[in-house]
Amino acid sequence: MTRKQKRMSVIFGGLAILGVAAGLVLYALSGTITFFVVPSELAEKNIQPGQRIRLGGMVEKGSWDKGDGVHQTFMVTDTIKSVKVSYDGIVPDLFKEDQGVVTEGVLLADGTFKADTVLAKHDENYMPKDVADSLKAKGVKLGKEASQ
Repeated sequence: MTRKQKRMSVIFGGLAILGVAAGLVLYALSGTITFFVVPSELAEKNIQPGQRIRLGGMVEKGSWDKGDGVHQTFMVTDTIKSVKVSYDGIVPDLFKEDQGVVTEGVLLADGTFKADTVLAKHDENYMPKDVADSLKAKGVKLGKEASQ
């Protein structure tokens, strides 16, 4: 082999090893990826029961049932559709009705969303960008726009 051929074989060997490593990393991460949706997109995106997703939107006014103990239910809405969320745990201190929320969990066969994580916005001006963009795309006015 000439010097040029040896150099090219080392380069191609290194690229092959990097390609295999990248493929293994992507394969390992594919099981932990969760997709973000708002309630009206659940049917559009054909989300199957048992699939892990992030559901975002606004907590519907008058829908929060604190239940007994730590079991709570509430409705998440994007003003077009609403989804009932069931959560066993303590919601964040800033969680309240008519506020932005992101829940993570699985959709059940009956259409209820079983959340294992509930995230509330941390002040009156903040909402996760994904949630805000999705709600604005659905025509919901947020923040200063809503008060006008």
